[in-house]
Amino acid sequence: SPSEPSLATLALNHRGIVREVVGNGAAADRLRELGLTRGTSVELLRQAPFGGPMIFSLRGYQLCLRPTEAAKVLVGLSLLPNDPS
Repeated sequence: SPSEPSLATLALNHRGIVREVVGNGAAADRLRELGLTRGTSVELLRQAPFGGPMIFSLRGYQLCLRPTEAAKVLVGLSLLPNDPS
């Protein structure tokens, strides 16, 4: 549902834990190939203004996604903003 937290709704410098990537198309498969799999910890590092790209940190690298892509990745929220996991 639209109310479920996704990478697109993460606050700056906060982490989410990936629950699932929504969809079965090539775009969703690509997100999974990039490491966005269940249990992965992801932090929002930067957000461009006006709906521009979002830069996330995961698995030791940085990933740039459009908000429409980030919205496909549902997350559970980490309780600690800077949880090192």
